Amino acid sequence: MVIRLEFLINKSFPMKALPVVPRLRILKRMFKMVQNPIPYFEEYNAEFGDTYMLYMGGMDRGIVSSNPDFIQHILQKKNKNYPKSHIQTDLLAGYVGLGLLTSDGDYWLRQRRLIQPGFHRQKLAALVEIMQAEIEKSCAHFEQKAQNKTVFDINEVGMELAFKVVAKSLFGSQIEENTMNTLADNITTLQEFIIQQIRLPFKKPWFHLTGQVTKHKKMGQESADIIKSLIEKRRASGQSNDDLLDMLLSVRYEDTNEGMTDQQLVDEALILFVAGHETTANAIAWIFYLLQQHPEVVEKLRKEFDGVLGDGKPTFENLRQLEYTTQVINESMRLYPPAWITDRVALEDDEVNGYSIKKGDMVVAFFYGLHHSNDLWDEPKKFKPERFAKARKKERHPYSFLPFGGGPRLCIGNNFAMMEMQMILVHLIQKYDFEMVKNQKIELQPMVTLRPKEGIKMSVRSV
Repeated sequence: MVIRLEFLINKSFPMKALPVVPRLRILKRMFKMVQNPIPYFEEYNAEFGDTYMLYMGGMDRGIVSSNPDFIQHILQKKNKNYPKSHIQTDLLAGYVGLGLLTSDGDYWLRQRRLIQPGFHRQKLAALVEIMQAEIEKSCAHFEQKAQNKTVFDINEVGMELAFKVVAKSLFGSQIEENTMNTLADNITTLQEFIIQQIRLPFKKPWFHLTGQVTKHKKMGQESADIIKSLIEKRRASGQSNDDLLDMLLSVRYEDTNEGMTDQQLVDEALILFVAGHETTANAIAWIFYLLQQHPEVVEKLRKEFDGVLGDGKPTFENLRQLEYTTQVINESMRLYPPAWITDRVALEDDEVNGYSIKKGDMVVAFFYGLHHSNDLWDEPKKFKPERFAKARKKERHPYSFLPFGGGPRLCIGNNFAMMEMQMILVHLIQKYDFEMVKNQKIELQPMVTLRPKEGIKMSVRSV
């Protein structure tokens, strides 16, 4: 009996076999998947379950999951075993520098600890006035759009608006309009080229031979040079603007009491630009797309604005009271998560949910699939802001909703982004009704963030 018990205790039970998407199916669809992989990932979810393995051409195997326990294991519980892949730490960093988004390991942790206090509540409260002033200035043209019944792309408007808010929050009044436009154009162009390299790895030699890599690296350097000149001007002025640049210039490492080098300042500031406007801009576009289809939600928003704000402007304190507004933003980001996917690489062999993960495996957290899971959400394709009422939070798996990622690498600017989206909604919804141009085909364009492919054409009228 003793021998039998010992045998049972030490017996090694086999791991579950990961479902595998046939290579031939992947190869046949490769070029379509390059344009938009989401429908295919959803198809594989339906056929193979929420966790499966696939190969892209001759690349190493990748494990795709939209299971909350699996994703929590990767991003939080065993995060040290799953650093970012070379796509983020090498490829992206080659164009936009080594900042929080593109660094990893001990260096990332040191930078995160240094910069994190700059996004605490008291620091964000100081930015509200800067953000509100830029939103009011940038949205002034909506009155003319309403009078002329001008048709516009809400995604383009959101992109411009979010970029200007980040630019002013980072550099205050120091940054000029033409400089902002150059940075915005460069960042958009760089993102599109980076996506091509990620999804078409076999074209890497062609990109080098045709000079595309050199051209885009020069564009990245031009952006870095602009940031550097702005930093030098601020230092020379001796002024304090209570903005994010002041924070970056003033922070000190605990162990040395020294500040960041010039290169570190440039890299971190550029990354704040890259990450700080793209996700918010796309979220804004999708929010207005959904609101146009749900006028009853718009009316609830206006009632909340009247009740909380009255005739006053948003402040750091009353923004936190806009509970229904927060629900609307969260539900929009559930349906259209700006960061729709992320990846990690296993440093050592591991086991998750009974599946074996080998050293070197790429592990992909498919946030879009997570947010649309029938197992996690009632009627997941429907827009229902009440899902995110505070009283219902305990009903959700803590890793079922990840609009800003999860674990130690949770987006450092998540609270900044939420404040910005709230203020934009307050300013525009109070004053205007939005109407979509009819007979549009709204399609997903999954880039680094989730965009509407051909934009979303709208018009406005004054309330």
